Amino acid sequence: MTLTTDAAATGGAVGAGGPVVAVRDLVVAYDRTPVLTGVDMDLLPGETVALLGASGSGKSTLMRSLTGFAPITTGSVRIDGRDVASMRHAELRRLRAHVGQVFQQFNLLPRLSVLTNVLAGGLHHAGPINLLGGFTREQRTRALELLDRVGIAHKAAEPARSLSGGQQQRVAIARALMQQPRVILADEPVASLDPKLADSVLTLLRGIAREDGIPVLVSLHVLPLALAHSDRVIGLRHGEVVVSAATSQLDADALSVVYGDESAEEGSDHEHHG
Repeated sequence: MTLTTDAAATGGAVGAGGPVVAVRDLVVAYDRTPVLTGVDMDLLPGETVALLGASGSGKSTLMRSLTGFAPITTGSVRIDGRDVASMRHAELRRLRAHVGQVFQQFNLLPRLSVLTNVLAGGLHHAGPINLLGGFTREQRTRALELLDRVGIAHKAAEPARSLSGGQQQRVAIARALMQQPRVILADEPVASLDPKLADSVLTLLRGIAREDGIPVLVSLHVLPLALAHSDRVIGLRHGEVVVSAATSQLDADALSVVYGDESAEEGSDHEHHG
């Protein structure tokens, strides 16, 4: 049985307007083996949605399907009303230019400066000159403003590799914002951070969602973080949605269906993270 409530139950300014991302009856299969089965999901303007699931539940595949990196076998994925499955290569490139991605391992260019790493997020929009390193004054100003927004403008000239993990993740968030994204996908963004830093990064992401009116989909392993830092929770188990509900209507017991027999392991994972 799936625990479900209306996606609009988040209320207030969050969720105002139609979905930015709409997934309907999505099936993704590799060599006829289904990884996702019958997945439905909406991501509404301004909301943060936590994506929960054990290893192998299909979380990463779901995220990859939103940008066409995982093959859509049947069903549909729409971003701003446009069907991802029908997009050709050039259209997919344009789509990906408007999807901000934040990864567990940061994916920064370690020897380049923090500022250059953020500027790289604007390459899709700025034309070929930027491939030669010619960033405009306007781009540099925006990148510095974004670094200030995430709290590390004072590190702009330093190489990315000199920063702590939490600071590098903030650079990655600023880089994603440089894309002027329609949606942000954050795949285990705090898995390598200690609990205090994890809280601060997730607080930052949720604030961005609300202030900019864009949805953030964040995959997490730790239940208390999901409950503290999201408006809704979507739980996957063996490729199927088993929870889709407003966070305010959930607690750890209600989410136990996501992990089943693996809940004990999840508890030890929470202890590891604090």
